[in-house]
Amino acid sequence: IEAAMAGAILRALREADGSILAFLPGAAEIRRTERRLVEAIADPTVDIAPLHGTLDPASQDRAIAPAAPGRRKVVLATAIAETSLTIEGVRVVIDSGLARVPRFEPDLGLTRLETVRVSRASADQRRGRAGRTAPGVCYRLWDEPQDRSLDPFARPEILNADLSGLVLDLAEWGVTDPATLAWLDPPPAAAVAEAKALLARLGAIDADGRITAEGVSLRAVPLEPRLARMLVDAERAGQGRLAGEIAALLTERGLGEGRGPSPTVDVAERLMRFRADDGGRARDVKAAMRRWREAAGARPGSDDRAANDPAETGAVLALAYPDRVARARGGGSGAFLLANGRAAALDPASPLARETWLAVAEIGGTAGAARILSAAALSAEAVMRDFADQITTQETVTFDATSGSVRARAARRLGAIAFDERAMPVPATPEAAAILARGVAALGIGRLAWSKAQRQLRDRVGFLRRAEPETWPDLSDEGLAAAIRDGEDWLGPFILGLTAASAIDADRLGEALAARLPYPLPARLDREAPTHFDAPSGSRVPIDYAGEEPLVSIRVQELFGLTEHPRAAGRPLVIELLSPAHRPVQMTRDLPGFWRGSYAAVRAEMRGRYPKHPWPEDPAAAQATTRAKPRGT
Repeated sequence: IEAAMAGAILRALREADGSILAFLPGAAEIRRTERRLVEAIADPTVDIAPLHGTLDPASQDRAIAPAAPGRRKVVLATAIAETSLTIEGVRVVIDSGLARVPRFEPDLGLTRLETVRVSRASADQRRGRAGRTAPGVCYRLWDEPQDRSLDPFARPEILNADLSGLVLDLAEWGVTDPATLAWLDPPPAAAVAEAKALLARLGAIDADGRITAEGVSLRAVPLEPRLARMLVDAERAGQGRLAGEIAALLTERGLGEGRGPSPTVDVAERLMRFRADDGGRARDVKAAMRRWREAAGARPGSDDRAANDPAETGAVLALAYPDRVARARGGGSGAFLLANGRAAALDPASPLARETWLAVAEIGGTAGAARILSAAALSAEAVMRDFADQITTQETVTFDATSGSVRARAARRLGAIAFDERAMPVPATPEAAAILARGVAALGIGRLAWSKAQRQLRDRVGFLRRAEPETWPDLSDEGLAAAIRDGEDWLGPFILGLTAASAIDADRLGEALAARLPYPLPARLDREAPTHFDAPSGSRVPIDYAGEEPLVSIRVQELFGLTEHPRAAGRPLVIELLSPAHRPVQMTRDLPGFWRGSYAAVRAEMRGRYPKHPWPEDPAAAQATTRAKPRGT
């Protein structure tokens, strides 16, 4: 947007008269646009003036003052200049069509700034700035179809804001359920629920939503509840001044900022600058800070212990944001995990990126690429001291896919942050067995130590299931894995106490399979899908059910005298006829037809190749055998 805005401003300086008011979404875009213009504008009569809420009053006054005679002004402004403000001499408005608005995330308890398209009403209001004192012109950095798609009006703030202050006010008035009131725009239920949860954690309301004595104390402080909690607790601990200064920096943007192109992230660094600042704005804020402290219970003349100790800044900041205590993920990369489970990052070049613990006040960006905007270093000692009642020891059991085994660890945790992890024996519990079963399902059921008989049993059931899917369970690899994924733990009860997939033996698998075939299915299975075919020769030949149709591989001589084709579950078996050397000769689903038909050709070919074996002219009437012909015949 900075390149487009700078280009439009240069064009307007050539095409139109008067000063220019340019709308950008935030201070960062203003700074980047200003740098482009300083490099591109050679005319010494053109002044560039930023205008946003983080500037001190003197800088804001210079921005809105009329341009000096014979000079033109380019005011780079946020929505602060959208209403109730007239800048003398402005004849041109250039609108980016963007604004930065707060968006509250109830599930995380965070308010972040989001860049959005302005509403049509806001765009019209901005355009009107060009015609306040004389005819003017407005350049819009979007096209007509986009203009028609703009929302008519901006979304009401109550639908986006953190409602903890509102809910605390209502509790003071005796209203525990905001839904009982009539609203022009009812507050979102999720935001109300999050506000109540926060106030309960702060001790400001009880389980029924009624205000507590602590809640009355917090409400007396003219700050949002988190900061009020910080100030009240810090006053009791003798650190009220430090807490008041931190609250000032978080509520008054721009205080304590350096002169670099990017805002200062480290709250402790900003505190040092703020303490040395005796400008008008800083003096006003420090006076307000004294009033906050009095409301929080400060005694006259009280001061902080260690107020100038940077190590205490993070500890006090964490009183307001215990859910945003953050621990580094290692390597000095600037990646951190917050106690509320969210991940966020710092610029790796920031000194704070080398810290192990942080107290985070502000986060920006998207959920997938969150940036830490404001934080302070926090010592491990302060974490253990101030959050001892919130640190829990948690045992976790997980499946390690690389080793195919279950691992157990114990770790102390502060919310989502785990530290002091150690290995421990895997408990012999149903929960651990279920974790092993789910891990096995993910690795592949086929990798288990199935016996040959068990694989055949599963294939036999699969054969019958194709005709009666509602009767027979799915014992295929995918079917057994899907059952575990869907919560049907058919394996877990039989592997209690085991910790590795390799320890699951065929005996346990057999017990698990038997449990999948309740009465009377086993008897039906043996009757309709037998394990073996009893040949006329007396041999018991295993039936292969792995394919689409059951298959028996047998030598031709062992079927002599059989006049009916063998069946399973009423369907013909596929017979693979073998030579005396066990080589395939022919496949058939109609043995009597084979005897009457192509057997003659097979006999003619095989007699010369295997002369020691019988090849009768009428196999249907011959005696089945597993032997060669006697000597001399």
